[in-house]
Amino acid sequence: MDNESTTAPDGALPDFRAPGFLRAHIRATMAFYAGRAADPSGGFFHFFRDDGSVYDRRTRHLVSSTRFVFNHAMAARHFGSEEDRELARHGLRFLHTAHRRADGGYAWVLDWHEGQARVLDTTQHCYGLAFVLLAHAHALMAGLAEARAGLDETVELMERRFWEPETGLYADEADAGWTLSPYRGQNANMHACEAMLAAHEATGEARHLQRALTLAGNVVQGLAARGGGLVWEHWRAAGPGPWQIDWDYNRGDRTNIFRPWGYQTGHLTEWAKLLLQLQARLGPEAAPAWLAATASRFFDNALAHGWDARHGGLVYGFGPDRKVCDADKYHWVQAESLAAAAWLALALGDERYWGWYERIWGYVWRHFVDHEHGAWYRILSPDNRKLSDEKSPAGKTDYHDMGACWDVLRALGELQA
Repeated sequence: MDNESTTAPDGALPDFRAPGFLRAHIRATMAFYAGRAADPSGGFFHFFRDDGSVYDRRTRHLVSSTRFVFNHAMAARHFGSEEDRELARHGLRFLHTAHRRADGGYAWVLDWHEGQARVLDTTQHCYGLAFVLLAHAHALMAGLAEARAGLDETVELMERRFWEPETGLYADEADAGWTLSPYRGQNANMHACEAMLAAHEATGEARHLQRALTLAGNVVQGLAARGGGLVWEHWRAAGPGPWQIDWDYNRGDRTNIFRPWGYQTGHLTEWAKLLLQLQARLGPEAAPAWLAATASRFFDNALAHGWDARHGGLVYGFGPDRKVCDADKYHWVQAESLAAAAWLALALGDERYWGWYERIWGYVWRHFVDHEHGAWYRILSPDNRKLSDEKSPAGKTDYHDMGACWDVLRALGELQA
């Protein structure tokens, strides 16, 4: 390990494994958004600077709209907060009255002004629908009975518009008339797996758990076997047959945050976490052995090629040659990685993963957590300098950061079903 200090501003490190710390950190992060995120005219504001000021009051992105529902639903479920339950309902209402289209799809980006929505991007993304499903599943578990219809409707829409039986995976995007583009991606399928696990938890229906297992196997075994042993992000449809890998998609373009080039360090660790959560939900008798084996292999590769030994933290991505292609540090990569480390430590009984858990948390505590205003910074330079005062633009909401704390609490057996 490097000699980098990982002390908090007052020189003390919390007990990162303590359930009390994890719950307190979630509450502190939620407090950054409290009183400023909810828009009385509908939904939530999506763009916040470091001090919490809103710098764009009109643009609404489907990913943030759904993630705010998740955040408040989790707080309602596990803190017993009636205020958060109403905020989850507030967000769910906005999904249905503003984002949802007459044909059942959901607008990717809106301009929201004086109670009226104008669609800015008509593209239909399976990635977006995965988060619509996730929001409905957690809203249902938070006691919003009206979310059940939306859950079932979203599953049916994904099946009808994006499911490809011949590959056992979802296509990625369609235009306003539902014509599919040739692009295929693993990211939509990874988050669909996450959403299906939530749908199973919310409904108990075995079909959702089976779909999660199918998606996981076809990505981490099928695609990975043709992508250098790890999960490559970008593929193309090739008629009715298997997808073809696209090694050059978005090469050199770092502006598309949902489709970056390279092996994504955070997606490898996120898959590790999801595979172990899938294993736990299947149970010891039904879970195939490849789930845990693949989880540890993905995590170990991510840390071997993605950990910055000089400055600490996990880089964004590395190329087919295993050399770093984007050395910036993103909040969500650290969050998913610490959650995966905890799940691996507990599932495999391997103290080495607790070592990584503590090391990643220490790095996050020093560099990413804003101890003055709350929440996490979004992105840092390779040497851990802030690149912007835009702490939480569209898509962030600290869903990954609080989600990691919830995931660790679940791994520790601290969350009630």
